[in-house]
Amino acid sequence: MESGTLEQKKFYQMSLAQRREWLQSQTLLSVDDMTAWSPENGLSAERADHMIENAVGVFALPLGIAQNFVVNGRKVLVPMAVEEPSVLAGVSFMAKLAQAGGGFRARASAPEMIAQIQLLDIKDLDAAQALILAHTTELLACLHGLHPTIESLGGGARDLQVRRIENSAIGPFLVVHLIYDVRDVMGANAVNSAAEALAGPLELLTGGRAHLRILSNLAERRLARAEVSIPAEALGFGVYSGDQVRGGILEAWAFAAADPYRAATHNKGIMNGVDAVVIATGNDWRAVEAGAHSFAARGGSYTSLSTWSKGSDDALNGALELPMAVGITGGSTQSHPGARTNLRLIGARSSGELAGIIAAVGLAQNMAALRALATEGIQRGHMRLHARQVALSAGAGADEVDRLAAQLAQENAIRIERAREILDDWRKNKHD
Repeated sequence: MESGTLEQKKFYQMSLAQRREWLQSQTLLSVDDMTAWSPENGLSAERADHMIENAVGVFALPLGIAQNFVVNGRKVLVPMAVEEPSVLAGVSFMAKLAQAGGGFRARASAPEMIAQIQLLDIKDLDAAQALILAHTTELLACLHGLHPTIESLGGGARDLQVRRIENSAIGPFLVVHLIYDVRDVMGANAVNSAAEALAGPLELLTGGRAHLRILSNLAERRLARAEVSIPAEALGFGVYSGDQVRGGILEAWAFAAADPYRAATHNKGIMNGVDAVVIATGNDWRAVEAGAHSFAARGGSYTSLSTWSKGSDDALNGALELPMAVGITGGSTQSHPGARTNLRLIGARSSGELAGIIAAVGLAQNMAALRALATEGIQRGHMRLHARQVALSAGAGADEVDRLAAQLAQENAIRIERAREILDDWRKNKHD
């Protein structure tokens, strides 16, 4: 195949084989790396049997590449595992718009996780709390050497915090928060084992009983933040001026910021982008989901994870901040062949860099949804892409899918019954 053929096509216009050829020419991925994306060479049932209990096979999701992302000045190709049709198109187009303002700026706080130790049966809670805080240095020293690899990289136990919780069912009790820097792993196993190791010394010190010892997925000390600023003139399209688009986005965001019913759907859209990258990189998307939604409710009512505003230069300014407990090493990030390849494609040098890229994708997806809602409506583009799924469900062959989807969209009749009627008509005429 001539290289010029690929250069003349947009990524979404290429065949699957052409996209892989393009990736091989533009990235550090080899042909062997990309075999991890094929069912016959990716995660096998045998490997899955070693990863989880009661394995019976594997379940696949479509894997796509989000285009046009520039994060902290670096061009990034972002792998996303997602079944919803409009996500890849939405984030890729918003990332292209973001380039007009220099792309996304992203950062992450230190990779500090929280482990909780519940202390029960303490007679004097105030005295016990004071005693724990007074012996923080000695208690943290008990954990030295527990995770030598993490400690050799500069991580380890950082601090202790003590909270008193009032409860009508069992009475008041103490909860100790162990702050633990996990470096470039997600950290669940590390902080859980640290909590277990700290339980005994806390019992001896306070005379209480250590009950639950487990991490918190409200990883509020491990935040990722992405920001974007897009000139108003870059936002306009069709009959909509840039000022109209910016104003519509701000009005739509204000709804989510004020109303939990709207915020739930608004944040779900953000997580469409976030989860897809978390899954593709072998990280725990359920933990990230739990942390994000808890963080959205930290003020006492559920609200938007993102913020949007009009800048002094009339640009549209957006920001997204949320807990992001992800790693680039350990666990499924290493044991899953596809996850290893996807992390290689992203090229993140730390868990914090990966977290920032994921936050940028979430912000792009949020902007895509708000822009669609505030202008032509979200269903138009979504249903156009959904038509391909309907075509597949109706039994269209590889050479029929695009043609059938186009006719369904043109007729505004994206229904499986109509798709089958069209297919039957085509095939009947073909044989007559």
